[in-house]
Amino acid sequence: MKYGLLALFVGSTAFAQGAATPPAPAVTPSSSALLPDTQIVRGLYVNRFAAQSTKRIHQLIDIADRSEINALIIDIKDEFGLNYAPTDPAVQRNAGRSGTIPHLKELLDTLRAHKILAVARIVVFKDSVTARVHPEWTIRKADGSPWHDKKGMTWVNPYHHELWEYNIHVAEDAVKIGFGEVQFDYIRFPEPYKSLPPQVFPDQNGQNKEQALADFLSLAHSRLSKLGVRTTADIFGLVTSVPNALEVGQQWEHLAPVTDVLLPMTYPSHYPPGSLNVAHPNAEPYAIIHAAIVSAHERDIKLGLTGERVRPWLQAFTLGKPAYGPEEILEQKRAVYDAGYDGWVLWNPGSKYEPFLSALEKTRMSHKKPFPAPAAGTAAGKKGRY
Repeated sequence: MKYGLLALFVGSTAFAQGAATPPAPAVTPSSSALLPDTQIVRGLYVNRFAAQSTKRIHQLIDIADRSEINALIIDIKDEFGLNYAPTDPAVQRNAGRSGTIPHLKELLDTLRAHKILAVARIVVFKDSVTARVHPEWTIRKADGSPWHDKKGMTWVNPYHHELWEYNIHVAEDAVKIGFGEVQFDYIRFPEPYKSLPPQVFPDQNGQNKEQALADFLSLAHSRLSKLGVRTTADIFGLVTSVPNALEVGQQWEHLAPVTDVLLPMTYPSHYPPGSLNVAHPNAEPYAIIHAAIVSAHERDIKLGLTGERVRPWLQAFTLGKPAYGPEEILEQKRAVYDAGYDGWVLWNPGSKYEPFLSALEKTRMSHKKPFPAPAAGTAAGKKGRY
């Protein structure tokens, strides 16, 4: 899901030049899929190994029972295959090699009983298993052979419509099992590093990257909204503030209208020095999150999109200095509220949240401020609690 530092520079030249914002796609889904009882979503990411551990999953449920947390984002399909046991034989070939979540339906029943929203995280275009099972669905090099990224991984082709159907099928299957929301991740193309061969996309037919991603999410939304669940998507944090499309294809005005919620990965440690006029982003979590989410809110307003349509990922891990603990979580949460939203999700790659528990409130309350939000330098934007 998460990106390396180099990926943040993709599209930065166009940002510096202030390129014009492309027009939004024509399809604008209704917001009716925003379920009233779970509009304020505050969640924790649960990786495949934590989800497979009965002991660990019950520890996470206990955290939710004793705090404002009301959602668990569970790996159902990551870049290494499916993490559940599908009933469809055509889908079973895409199983991962690290086991499956035991008694998944019973787990979802338990989450429902505890009033916890179960969110199915589905990695879409970085999928090594599907690339192996369906080599005809992969990105190619000029000579027709499979293209590989810097880690040697083969990516599937975001223009391929059979691939779209497969991923939507997995999402529909997850909903039928009992998930209440679908979160698509790796909704992007791989970085086109100059040190790697050019990427060739069969089935492109002249379509640009941002429209291909928007068309996939629009189709997914049309199908999943009929099942009564939200369609959400993870995107790079820079997408909130870069006006044009990143080279990986993500662009706010194309993606926001075709999803119920966008989840920008606004980790302060992943922003280069000087980003958003902040000299040391990792040391100023409030300033980075606030600036990024204010920009997202402003762009949604221009699109006519209201409500809890932005739910940022917050940094619950340490990368560089300073080390992140409860105070940094509190500052990130406060920035979200000051930017006019109530929801957020914590990302820790190991799903270990105990070091941050003191930053969680015991009950879930709305703290969002009226928009426009206070500037970071004003009295309302200075350091402090909500």
